[in-house]
Amino acid sequence: MTDKIDYGTLMHNAMRGLIKEVLLGVIKNGLPGNHHFFITIDTTHPELQIASWLKDRYPSDITVVMQHWYDGLDVQDDGFSVTLNFGDQPEPLYIPYDSILTFVDPSVEFGLRFESMETDDDLDDDQDEDETPNTETSTSAGEVVSLDSFRKP
Repeated sequence: MTDKIDYGTLMHNAMRGLIKEVLLGVIKNGLPGNHHFFITIDTTHPELQIASWLKDRYPSDITVVMQHWYDGLDVQDDGFSVTLNFGDQPEPLYIPYDSILTFVDPSVEFGLRFESMETDDDLDDDQDEDETPNTETSTSAGEVVSLDSFRKP
């Protein structure tokens, strides 16, 4: 038993639960209106399933877009499967929730950023506040990420 509440892990779990609920809604109703997602994924995550050519091209992270064309969306407890189009080449992906670095819906200026989570054994008391994830929304007091980097030219 620890002598403190691990708010960082609790927040990460809640934010990943939000992503799961959003994706379940997409399965049921499709993407409404102009909603679409930019999802940045840690390509070094051991449970990520991605084509080897994508892993080779993006050795640390990749940002994928769910917008006009996606297929086979399947939401599970630990992650989701989806087929996305990469240069007219459909590629199936399995994305564990804990491989997600950012989840952004620029149509409503909503975004989540997940900081890397380290175990308590890896951190001393001076670093514990670094565990707290940042949440970006248009009304958040946290760090706001510019959506311009996700916009097409």
